[in-house]
Amino acid sequence: MTFQNPFGQPLLTFPELDKSPLSIRAKALVFIDPRSQQLREDLERLAPQPLPVLIRGETGTGKELLARQIHRASDRAGLFVSVNCAAISPTYADAELFGYSAGTHGGTLYLDEIADLPLEIQGKLLAALENREVTRVGAQQPQPVDVRLVAATSIDLARVVKAGRFNERLYQYLREGALELPPLRERRGDILPLAEYFVGIYTARLQRSVPLISDAAQQVLEAHAWPGNTRELENVIHFALLVNDSEEIQPEDLDLANPAR
Repeated sequence: MTFQNPFGQPLLTFPELDKSPLSIRAKALVFIDPRSQQLREDLERLAPQPLPVLIRGETGTGKELLARQIHRASDRAGLFVSVNCAAISPTYADAELFGYSAGTHGGTLYLDEIADLPLEIQGKLLAALENREVTRVGAQQPQPVDVRLVAATSIDLARVVKAGRFNERLYQYLREGALELPPLRERRGDILPLAEYFVGIYTARLQRSVPLISDAAQQVLEAHAWPGNTRELENVIHFALLVNDSEEIQPEDLDLANPAR
């Protein structure tokens, strides 16, 4: 990961997108828009601290990218372990969260969509983090553990707490460090730099010359609401490069009808 891209713009991404984990929906973030610059400052401030972090943002905005950068910038010696809470079975939740080998000691545990974590497991997770020890599956004695928790959510956890579906103490624990990742429509200054980045990535994959984005196409991109956020923008640029082999991308090349494709 890096904060600099070939276009000379502050960027957060994975150097080899094809090898990126499948859980990552948004594969790039730029920090051009003023709101993004503030986010970057907040990230750099929180990363070296031992605090847990709660990242809130819509699907496709790049929450896991932020989480991985927090781990990288923290200089923690252990692994970055990513868990999708929506995919956890209540039956095997203990094993999935507490059954990792000692190799994760000192690392970062990233819980995506933490609101989907079974309520009975939330209390166990909080106790493990506060007591700094876990009893691993099949073990008789607790073992010390040093894991930093970074969690993400696309919903308002405070409302879930009020509904009795989320552990209030765990919520307060997570709020020690909070990062708000605005949707792309609120970071207009990031749209064109991201589009240029994806043009570069996909022209290299398609082994074709790099086209310009016409002024008219730029206006369309900047005016779009981007309900699918960065992931949608990546898809739109990929499609445009498949249907247009000229020197400029035009508005008619931008398929904005299906953000989920």
